[in-house]
Amino acid sequence: MSYTLDRQVAGEFGDVVDRTVEALESEGFGVLCDIDVQETLKRKLDEEFRRYRILGACNPPLAHEALETELGLGVLLPCNVVVYEADDGSVAVRAVDPTVMLSVVDDPELDDVASEVRERFERVLAAIPHE
Repeated sequence: MSYTLDRQVAGEFGDVVDRTVEALESEGFGVLCDIDVQETLKRKLDEEFRRYRILGACNPPLAHEALETELGLGVLLPCNVVVYEADDGSVAVRAVDPTVMLSVVDDPELDDVASEVRERFERVLAAIPHE
């Protein structure tokens, strides 16, 4: 079972990050954190790594609904979307599959929220144009 929703795109890395953030915003997500893994590994470990960004995405109304159902769910928030340089020269965009992630909670009341977030992430990935 895959735990992510994936898309490979052509284009410049920074442009793909920008388009991903714009697509997230169009689906009601804000990016609460933006972790530059390449820079962090260089600074902390003096290690070289491919360009890799972790975008912590949150849709406040859906997060609120989920937290009202399961207060401890905050440990699984925000939902991460990663953008990184793939080995073939393309740029990979991967979003966590919320239906898989929330299945660990085993609360059927969260199924609708998980499905809604998944549908929005599918539209986000589809909105990132191929170049």
